[in-house]
Amino acid sequence: MSLNAAKKKHFRTIGHNLNPVVIVADKGLTDGVVEETLRALNDHELIKVKFAIGDREIRQQLISELISATNSDLIQTIGKIALIFKAADKPNPTQRFQTC
Repeated sequence: MSLNAAKKKHFRTIGHNLNPVVIVADKGLTDGVVEETLRALNDHELIKVKFAIGDREIRQQLISELISATNSDLIQTIGKIALIFKAADKPNPTQRFQTC
């Protein structure tokens, strides 16, 4: 799904107050990390993922791999934090875009 600039700006505004709900560390993208990201995206649709990786190139590669593995949209990256969005099949209005 391709998001237009206005929609991305709206998501960046919402994402400002969110805390990371998934952390990718030294072991990289394991099946568990991908599953947890999918679960969080299904619950919230818009989440922050923290990449605790020092090397910038490896971090960017892992972000791309996570976006591909979850079939989500990258809204923004700032430092070690990626803001990603994936529309849920059945959105839960009580969980949508909640700060964690």
